Amino acid sequence: MDPHRKSVFKARLFIEFARIGKALGSRHRLQLIELLAQAERTVEQLAKDIGSPVANVSQHLQVLRAARLVSVRRDGLYARYSLADPRVFRVWQAMRNLGQTRLAEIDAVVADYLGDRGGMEAVDAPELRRRLRDGDVTVLDVRPQVEYEAGHIRGAQNVPFDELTRRLRDLPRGVEIVAYCRGPYCVFADEAVARLVAEGYRARRLTEGFPDWRSRGFPVETGAAPGG
Repeated sequence: MDPHRKSVFKARLFIEFARIGKALGSRHRLQLIELLAQAERTVEQLAKDIGSPVANVSQHLQVLRAARLVSVRRDGLYARYSLADPRVFRVWQAMRNLGQTRLAEIDAVVADYLGDRGGMEAVDAPELRRRLRDGDVTVLDVRPQVEYEAGHIRGAQNVPFDELTRRLRDLPRGVEIVAYCRGPYCVFADEAVARLVAEGYRARRLTEGFPDWRSRGFPVETGAAPGG
């Protein structure tokens, strides 16, 4: 290949790769990816979840679709969006982990909004998997029911955070509870653990979210809980 053709080849190739970076270069689109990693959603549901106008969310989804990161299926009058490939979540996960390592500002933001998490005991995914095998822990999924039914840690009990107070009596007191949510920065798990500890339960939070657990290849299941 002559130098000119090689230069053109490389330019065209990296232009295509740059489409991925451009599509990910928006806080709104990263939020959409995190939400779609939980379960498919309509544009209206996504708009409500991130607190943005439907028209704006629709535009962001079109950017993600153009980069082949999001797919859509028709369900009657509704268009339901989902991640086009499990690797899309892993790209976001890699960005998130790199940011945690390289950007001190992220720690500052977390400390500002979530406080000092050092006093809140946590468990990582490999330890929780071992505990599940031993059968000495109750796993609590505090995400909305639609996300739980789309996929959850095998054996987890679903108590959405906004139902936790009235459903405390459903939780065992003699076994430690590990609560998890959408990801490491999802506030529901932290608040659930704080609420449980205040009520006298032994509780810890999972350091990761459900998509992280699934990406490790750890046991998952779908559908409603028995009797749900």
